[in-house]
Amino acid sequence: MNISNKTLQDLEFTTVLQHVATHCISSLGKEKVLEIKPIKKENLFTELNLVNEYLSSFESENRVPNHNFDNLTEKINRLGIENSFIETEAFLKLATTSLTVNELIKFFKKFKTQFPTFFELSQEIEFTTFVDDEIKKIIDISGDVKNNASSELQQIRRSINDVRGKIGASFSSALSKSMASGYLDDIKESVVDNQRVLAVLAMHRRKVAGSLLGASKTGNIVYIAPQATLSYSREYQNLIYEEKQEIVKILRSLSNIIRPFVPLLKEYISFLIHIDAIGAKAKYAREINAILPKITKEKKIYFKNAVHPILWKKNNEQQLKTISQSIQLDNKQQIIVISGPNAGGKSITLKTIGLLQLMLQSGILIPVDERSETFIFDTILTDIGDNQSIENQLSTYSYRLKNMRYFLRKCNQNTLFLIDEFGTGSDPELGGALAEIFLEEFYYKKAFGIITTHYSNLKVLANELENVTNANMQFDERTLEPLYRLFVGQAGSSFTFEVAQKNGIPFSIINKAKKRVETEKIRLDKTISKLQKERNRLQKNSENLEKQESKGKEHLDSLQEKEDKVQEKLAGFQELYDQNQKMLSYGRKTNELLNKYFQTNNKKELNTNFNKWVSDEKVKHAKKAPLKPKTKIQKRQAQVLEKKLKETIQKVEKEVLEKVVEVRKEKKIEAAKIAKVKSEYIYQINDRVRIIDSNSIGTIDKIDKKSVTINYGIFTTKTAVTNLELVEKAK
Repeated sequence: MNISNKTLQDLEFTTVLQHVATHCISSLGKEKVLEIKPIKKENLFTELNLVNEYLSSFESENRVPNHNFDNLTEKINRLGIENSFIETEAFLKLATTSLTVNELIKFFKKFKTQFPTFFELSQEIEFTTFVDDEIKKIIDISGDVKNNASSELQQIRRSINDVRGKIGASFSSALSKSMASGYLDDIKESVVDNQRVLAVLAMHRRKVAGSLLGASKTGNIVYIAPQATLSYSREYQNLIYEEKQEIVKILRSLSNIIRPFVPLLKEYISFLIHIDAIGAKAKYAREINAILPKITKEKKIYFKNAVHPILWKKNNEQQLKTISQSIQLDNKQQIIVISGPNAGGKSITLKTIGLLQLMLQSGILIPVDERSETFIFDTILTDIGDNQSIENQLSTYSYRLKNMRYFLRKCNQNTLFLIDEFGTGSDPELGGALAEIFLEEFYYKKAFGIITTHYSNLKVLANELENVTNANMQFDERTLEPLYRLFVGQAGSSFTFEVAQKNGIPFSIINKAKKRVETEKIRLDKTISKLQKERNRLQKNSENLEKQESKGKEHLDSLQEKEDKVQEKLAGFQELYDQNQKMLSYGRKTNELLNKYFQTNNKKELNTNFNKWVSDEKVKHAKKAPLKPKTKIQKRQAQVLEKKLKETIQKVEKEVLEKVVEVRKEKKIEAAKIAKVKSEYIYQINDRVRIIDSNSIGTIDKIDKKSVTINYGIFTTKTAVTNLELVEKAK
């Protein structure tokens, strides 16, 4: 991948790296981030996937575990030297580093579905607890060598404890004697050179046996180490020296055990540095709302709603809005020529595309819409800003010509080039002509690119070449304030005289300048300016129409939704009405059958009639051709209705059978009661009576022993006396 340091400098890539580095948790991670360069294609996709997986972990319960570590490079290098050793603190840090890496390896293995790329990366690192185990056998968590690290150390420390006890006992004895003799000051004792001493009054210094180690500032007190403790102190110092020598010996032995693992420890540090850099990229991506766009094999760039990350961060700190840009380069739109006034956003648009492409090819996610796509270019060439070289005594134009020579040599079909203020620095006609030739060369080499210019001839050439497109940065035609929005498809006017007028240049000077310019150029610029204003007006109208169309569509959708709801309710009401009518019909029929049964008391006839009625209803239901539902709602309603009908028939059958059983029981009880009443009362002609369980009342016309004839006015009927119920006696 051929991307020069000049390109990195032109696109302010170092500033982005500095922003990323602030998210590192280690000094080594910061150093690695600040050294980031574009990555070769074979490694780029792995790096991008690692960053994307780390970013996704922020939204997951399975966050990447802590991967903090200390800079142990110098300690590991020293450990690699034969017969050398490192301090206990460094050994503890090595153990912690080993434990951290092992935890990461286990984590990525456990969640390899969520972190497949991390899993593959971690499998390249050897998993072993040997380093951690061996160090913790010798050194405790406080950084001290354990007593059982060797038998010699254990014996020495036992002796040290014994001597400390003797020193304490002898000092306490001397202290007691001196106190009893009244030789001591009120403070009684002090510490000099880590040694307990007696605080003796100066007048009694010759009366206390021992070594004089100092005196107070006033000279009233002298500090004396008792004679009895001096011999023990010398023994104690010898034991301390022996302890240090034994610890060095143990640490050398431990170093010899760990030394074969120095290459692995270096891998651990490299792995953690890499994880730190990936984490910093992911945290930066979260800060700037960056994503991983689709990377295509087809040569194209489509950045939707792209923002310049440095500008975004600056504006965000000042609580200003950053306007995004959408731009596309493909085989039908190979080169875009952006024109228009200065300070309109041409250069920042050019830099945005270049910087985002450079960031992506360096393994850093970019702030674009998720529907964005791009291609990995072999070369990115830039010519941005004032490139005067004082050191090489080159003018701006000379430097640019030298740069164009480099462009022509490196440019090919897999190149993305970005040129700001193309052709400037020389005579407009001569420089413009040369710029035309350069543009044609880039075009025929099928390179992708974006250039900014004020030259009219380049605008005309862009209009003539098939796959080259003009574009301009939009301005408010009334205020001439920049809108910072890119419009592709039309060249832009430089608004030279209009901008000069807005900035307070007198009319007389502007008119003189206009007279110095060729009439055709003024006419061309006026035409472009007029077209640009007209296009802005049409664009606003188009946007308004689109908004109105959108609102109209939303209104129609709302009305359609309301209509569907009304139709659904009407269908529901119709269904409910039909169901109620059926229930009433079933109820009337059931009542009719029951009344007939109560009159005749013929169970067989009741069952026959009921079964026949149910069969007829089933036949009617089967013969009725169901209407095909037109909508899902109607289909669902039909299914519900059919289900309810079946349930209703089953329910009616069950209720009728239960009612028949109940009626039989009640009939027997009532028959006994009626028989008793009737035995006491003798029916007479003109008595008003009714048949038991019937609502109709009639008059007795004729009595024949155990039967009577009842007149209902319209018809007469004959029944047994036992079936009668007295309503009113004859008058």
